[in-house]
Amino acid sequence: MNNILDGKVALVTGGTLGVGRGVAVGLAKAGAKVAICGRHDDQGKEAVKLIESTGGEALFVRADVSKSAEVDSLIAQTVKRFGHLDIAFNNAGLAAQFKPFHETTEEDYDYTFDANVRGAYLCMRAEIIQMMKQGTGGSIINNSSIQGHVAIATSGHYTASKHALEGYTKVAALDCAKAGIRVNSVSPGVLSEGRLGGGDIPQQFKDFLIAKHPLGRFGTSQDVAGAVIFLASEAAAFITGASIPVDGGYMVE
Repeated sequence: MNNILDGKVALVTGGTLGVGRGVAVGLAKAGAKVAICGRHDDQGKEAVKLIESTGGEALFVRADVSKSAEVDSLIAQTVKRFGHLDIAFNNAGLAAQFKPFHETTEEDYDYTFDANVRGAYLCMRAEIIQMMKQGTGGSIINNSSIQGHVAIATSGHYTASKHALEGYTKVAALDCAKAGIRVNSVSPGVLSEGRLGGGDIPQQFKDFLIAKHPLGRFGTSQDVAGAVIFLASEAAAFITGASIPVDGGYMVE
């Protein structure tokens, strides 16, 4: 995939750690200039150094994607530095909080939906406005989850938030198609860098989770990056409104 994204500018929200950082590095290796955002300056600087160490060019902007003014500033700073915006990977969000449905609270709801739904909505809106202004199309990829398609017990708000993100992806794909802006999502299973795959969990539970993935392992940020790079490239020029499983076969069963 070397140089498949030459001349492109990509934005990765939540790009300072974990999957976001891995995808940002992958996009840079594929030839894109990359802007990343997060809420911690030290993590942002480390991510920029990592991208630059691979020969890429990167910008870090401190931003909370649940705040529209900060999202607008993020887009403006990206365009000021690199001249345009061609690709966006909306990754910023929160992991699942496991709690029985009847024990969840309105505060839990606000906490999850502000990050996973409001944040994605604000970013998509700003990205689409910028891409339409440029008039050259673009590719937006939202980081969803297997839980945007199937439910997992005790993760009600997270499952609902990812179903909402899938809905936004489909509607935006329809609304933006004539402008040449493609909108898709990726739906990872359990990832080795994530709270479950990388956490200190009992081996019995870990074995149970791995068994849910027919390929016999957890996914990685590199697996997600491969799907994102494909969707961002001309190889996916006729794909929009789709959700690509990156789940090792989890949803096949």
